[in-house]
Amino acid sequence: MLREFNVVIEKDEDGYFVASVPALRGCHTQAKSLDTLIKRTREAIALCLEVEDPVSNEFVGVQRIAVNC
Repeated sequence: MLREFNVVIEKDEDGYFVASVPALRGCHTQAKSLDTLIKRTREAIALCLEVEDPVSNEFVGVQRIAVNC
């Protein structure tokens, strides 16, 4: 069965791409390239699905917010 998940991708200060799957708690991975990240993310999702059911959520969007510090 083919399932689709929203994945949040960020780039950290060391240049690694970091992927998180909000529907699967604790489902994260990282890689130096986007191609490798996508492959690792598929593997991480498959492993997470072996031990937990995804939570229902709906992607709304990304908002950038400025704060004085």
